[in-house]
Amino acid sequence: MAVRGSPNRHRDVHAFRQRGLLMVAAVVALLVALAVIVLIVSSDGRGANAEAPHSPAAASSSGPTPHQPASPADGDGTLSAVDVYAHARAGMLSPIVKADPSLVYVPNLADGTVSVIDQQSLRVVATYRTGRAPQHVVPSWDLRTLWVNNNLGNSLSPIDPRTGRLAGPAVPVTDPYNLYFTPDGANAMVIAEAIHRIDFRDPHTFALRHSLDVGSLCAGVNHVDFSPDGTYAIATCEFASRLVKIDLVHQRVLGYLGLGRTAAPQDIKLEQAGRVWYVADMNAGGVDLIDGDAFTKIGFVPTGPEAHGMYPSRDGRHLYVANRGGMMTSGMLPFPHNGDHGSVSVISFATRKIVAAWPIPGGGTPDMGNVNADGTRLWLSGRRSNVVYVFDTGDKGGSDPTTGRLLTEIPVGHEPHGLAVWPQPGRYSLGHTGIMR
Repeated sequence: MAVRGSPNRHRDVHAFRQRGLLMVAAVVALLVALAVIVLIVSSDGRGANAEAPHSPAAASSSGPTPHQPASPADGDGTLSAVDVYAHARAGMLSPIVKADPSLVYVPNLADGTVSVIDQQSLRVVATYRTGRAPQHVVPSWDLRTLWVNNNLGNSLSPIDPRTGRLAGPAVPVTDPYNLYFTPDGANAMVIAEAIHRIDFRDPHTFALRHSLDVGSLCAGVNHVDFSPDGTYAIATCEFASRLVKIDLVHQRVLGYLGLGRTAAPQDIKLEQAGRVWYVADMNAGGVDLIDGDAFTKIGFVPTGPEAHGMYPSRDGRHLYVANRGGMMTSGMLPFPHNGDHGSVSVISFATRKIVAAWPIPGGGTPDMGNVNADGTRLWLSGRRSNVVYVFDTGDKGGSDPTTGRLLTEIPVGHEPHGLAVWPQPGRYSLGHTGIMR
């Protein structure tokens, strides 16, 4: 070892400096080599982050197509790489449904029947008896069956969408107020509103697999939507004035979010960009804005009395909000409403503001429904009016909602509720009256 003042010390310092320079050169060479590898991998699309050829992200990376516009803008003006409605554009019908007749299936709650309307003639062409208190007509995940939710009949009646007729006996199921399917298609989710449960069942046989008790903290559980990655869902709790967040991987409750003492949350829909959830608050007369990941309320959009059902336009740019038209007559559960001052409000996903309003001349009570395959018509049940409303959504399938208007009213049975418009674009259905992805 060299000691201070010896001639060997200078040689040691020189050698140390040489070794340091060699190490720096080696590190630089390694970084250059890694950069070259990244460039090569990125250019041929086979990197670790490259998407599968048919994934939504892969499609958007190569530029917009006629059915998939460039990344949607969030309410703050930034662009999102997510477009949850990219596969449900006008004309994007699955081969499974292309030959299905264009019909509308209307469950008449008080009659225990389903009215079938021809979309072209605007006439009722059939009426079928199903079961007690049919609430919604729900497309199955695989698009092959429409299920009538006979709530008080404790059963699901199958309709074959290829014929428009009942396709066999009803399947026994406890308290099916509403029906959804997990994004992977592995489970049906029967929303058992009266008993505070979400029952995970086989999506074909409906054999029970797991009952998730959401408890009295989610009294009145009824409507659901799903995160873009399919890991969680958010459901509304109408009689508890809350939302509940559900871990779909482990089928457990993640938490609850209160919306105010008199809130009565109804339908829930995810924006096109996949970040903000819209929740119709029947008592507040508008729509709550929810950050789903953080599970916090971030805003409110006033729409009209008794905001209820919500449906995205076929181009994914707007949200149609059905205002059922009744003012709350009591602050006590179940928050009864009167009135028929119904209308439809149109919200822009980009600005989170109302861009159009479609009144119902003479009043009405629009409730649940959906948009037709090309996006030119919005169909809604008239819950307390015993009719179905058909709206023109505006120029070129909803591209100009300021020109939208009510076209006609079609008489049906008593208390029409969650009608299904069929066929609809999309690869699969998440349930309700057609949440398509």
